[in-house]
Amino acid sequence: ATIMTDPETADVTYIEPLNLERLTQIIEKERPDGLLPNLGGQTGLNLCSELNKAGVLDKYGVKVIGVQVDAIERGEDRIEFKETMNELGIEMARSEVAYSVDDALKIADKLGYPVVLRPAYTMGGAGGGLVYNVEELKTVCERGLQASLVGQVLVEESVLGWEELELEVVRDSTGKMITVCFIENIDPLGVHTGDSFCSAPMLTIPEDVQAELQRQAYKIVDKIQVIGGTNVQFARNTETGRIIVIEINPRTSRSSALASKATGFPIALVSAMLAAGLDLEDIPCGKYGTLDKYKPDGDYIVIKYARWAFEKFKGAVDKLGTQMRAVGEVMSIGKTYKEAFQKAIRSLEIGRYGLGGAKNFAEKSKKELMDMLHVPTSERQFIMYEAIRKGATVDELYNITRIKPYFIEQMQELVFEEETIKSYKGSSLPDEVLTAAKKDGFSDKYLSQLLEVPEEEIRNARVKLGVVEAWEGVHVSGTQD
Repeated sequence: ATIMTDPETADVTYIEPLNLERLTQIIEKERPDGLLPNLGGQTGLNLCSELNKAGVLDKYGVKVIGVQVDAIERGEDRIEFKETMNELGIEMARSEVAYSVDDALKIADKLGYPVVLRPAYTMGGAGGGLVYNVEELKTVCERGLQASLVGQVLVEESVLGWEELELEVVRDSTGKMITVCFIENIDPLGVHTGDSFCSAPMLTIPEDVQAELQRQAYKIVDKIQVIGGTNVQFARNTETGRIIVIEINPRTSRSSALASKATGFPIALVSAMLAAGLDLEDIPCGKYGTLDKYKPDGDYIVIKYARWAFEKFKGAVDKLGTQMRAVGEVMSIGKTYKEAFQKAIRSLEIGRYGLGGAKNFAEKSKKELMDMLHVPTSERQFIMYEAIRKGATVDELYNITRIKPYFIEQMQELVFEEETIKSYKGSSLPDEVLTAAKKDGFSDKYLSQLLEVPEEEIRNARVKLGVVEAWEGVHVSGTQD
């Protein structure tokens, strides 16, 4: 966004309220030929819809490129989207649209509680939420109807605890599509994707399931006819294998920023090129020849972890749900999940250099820690770490958090490794233990805290062993090799 408003890149920059009236005045004055809404996030899409409805675009002959106006409605309007999915034979969560609180109560009785309320045309799940009973539904539904641009709230069956999976798809004007990135949310559904802890590539999803997700995503993106990047979110029931589509974002989103950095594929730039009339086969791409042959292939793991700042907001409760609470996010790259995970924790800049010893969790009993895990919070991973140390099993943690066993096992291995390291307190670590710890992402500072020795001592020992950091370039699509 910084570049879009750079006076050297943009001909003219306006700092004005984002509403129909001001945009109409700007269009009247500047007389642009085209409008590219899908690089302006959710606000860009909403404003484009409003300009179109008001007849401003036709009046001044402004052509919408990148995403068709009716496609915005097919992607964003809850009823339109549902009808489109039914037509394609793609399953969604069972749901109905409510225009009043009474409507919502009737629908919820039919579907059974808990239900999720999703207002149309809002961002970050604003105004919506998960409700467990009639009283909660009344409160949240009233708020949701006010938050929605069109006074429309979708009441849908809860898919709490299912796994959430995302694909970033890019399509050109000929209908050719590529998948830039497959993203697996490590937190199950019930935590907004903006707050959820994710990995790219998918680590526990079988190849055949990934292929099925891709098939469905391509069908959807093709039908909605987006040119450029689209983020498609799915939910999958790990017990039955049932897959449903949650929603799509026919625009560059937070997920596309993550996918671009994780793969080196500049989604926003490519979307702009495609909207301007190029096709995938016209864009050269070093390793693959041209972009239409692109497929994601890295020998590394990327972790996205959200950054919260509950302490800055008076009265804010640290609780994660279907409304986004994060104020930012970090991304880390490592050769293994453990390394990338531990790097992400250090990148948060919250004064933590590892997963152990956060707040006073180590002083609590296993039961107290397990009780704290019933509601997802920003501290969940740190609480789980101490619970494992107190003897919590993978199954016990899975039953409460619904985080898949693979990820809990990885954390368990880190706890056991940390206990081994602690047994050398006050002395230096054997070479093989130090090398393993570094490969698993333990920082020098954290090791020095565990061993109660100066950080410098650890750094010198590993440098002597030749265990030093190295950088590898992420393959960017414009490069030769």
